[in-house]
Amino acid sequence: MVDRGGMWSKVVRSGGISRLLGAGRGWGEQRMFSGTYTPKLDEKGRLFLPAKFRDELDDGLVITRGQDRCLAIYPTETFVEMTREIAKGSVSVKKVRDYQRMLAAGASDTAPDKQGRVMIPPMLRRYAALNKEIVVVGAITRVEVWDATEWEKYSEAQEEAFADMNEEVFAEQ
Repeated sequence: MVDRGGMWSKVVRSGGISRLLGAGRGWGEQRMFSGTYTPKLDEKGRLFLPAKFRDELDDGLVITRGQDRCLAIYPTETFVEMTREIAKGSVSVKKVRDYQRMLAAGASDTAPDKQGRVMIPPMLRRYAALNKEIVVVGAITRVEVWDATEWEKYSEAQEEAFADMNEEVFAEQ
């Protein structure tokens, strides 16, 4: 790992080429969002992005529905690469069409303002039941935005199973 002095480190694999997670980042490297933050949603529905995430999201981002009733924020480049992969699915398959529709219909492209704020559209705030108290979570390839109460419930439920998940997640690779 090469430390770049900021929020990113460049992860490099040796001994062969392998495709890592971060879409759009090429072969052999990955950028990663990590950490948990508790900014407030302001009265206009704006989120103050944690300073740690701003550089990567400054050129533009896409906010869309995430899994588990949270929102997912992707750098624009990553979202475009992800949608290219999703677009390869056959539209004759109902689940593919449904997923493509739900992802794209809920997507909102924007950029942070000079103070690092991002407007979250009302439809997406309703989807994730966001009020003033929110939690922002780095989730490796994306940033997730959760209602604070829902995040607490989710993380408590997952904490007990975390060790078991390790075996399952890495056994599939």
